[in-house]
Amino acid sequence: MAAERLAAALAGNGLKQVLVNAAQGDFAAGERGIAALPGREAEFRSAIERGLDYAAALACPRLHVMAGLAPRAESRPAMSATYLANLAWAADRAAAARVDVLIEPINTRDIAGYFLNRQDEAHAIVAAVGAPNLKVQMDLYHCQIVEGDVATRLRTYLPTGRVGHLQIAGVPERHEPDVGEVNYPYLFDVVDALGWDGWIGCEYRPKAATSAGLGWLRALRSGLLNRP
Repeated sequence: MAAERLAAALAGNGLKQVLVNAAQGDFAAGERGIAALPGREAEFRSAIERGLDYAAALACPRLHVMAGLAPRAESRPAMSATYLANLAWAADRAAAARVDVLIEPINTRDIAGYFLNRQDEAHAIVAAVGAPNLKVQMDLYHCQIVEGDVATRLRTYLPTGRVGHLQIAGVPERHEPDVGEVNYPYLFDVVDALGWDGWIGCEYRPKAATSAGLGWLRALRSGLLNRP
């Protein structure tokens, strides 16, 4: 959809766009990002430019960049070098537009072979690049599946200032966050105690219609959602 139509829809409904994704390559063919793929640098830069155009039109301050798939273990060194160089270029380009570039560790059950899977890996990459507007998109659903001990991860990484966005979903089915093994009311208390003032994205698959599935949010706001 054209950026202008999206901007009009947001304004007409009193909404803000807080995050957009850069193009992921050939999605229909199975690609899930190109930032770490050697030989695709020109395509990556074009995707960043287009993503920043959308970010500007939508007054959106964050651009998520997907790394891509790592099909062979021996490809990782070359992919790492490409990833770092591409992220440094993207962060520099985005800084002029006052946009944060985000990278997200994703579990390999949802995306088999994805290059970036762990919080410590993502934070090491951000530290290595050293750009203040390169940050981690911390999805607690992916974190629980890959690492667990999510409260400790939050206490470790939120104070660093390197987390640019949080996301949630129920584990393991990726439905509403009040269903599954993760105690989100407890984690929300941890996030509040750490002084997080950013957005928390609800990136889940509703079991039915979207509005019908928001009962958990209404219960949370009214204090009726069970807390420990």
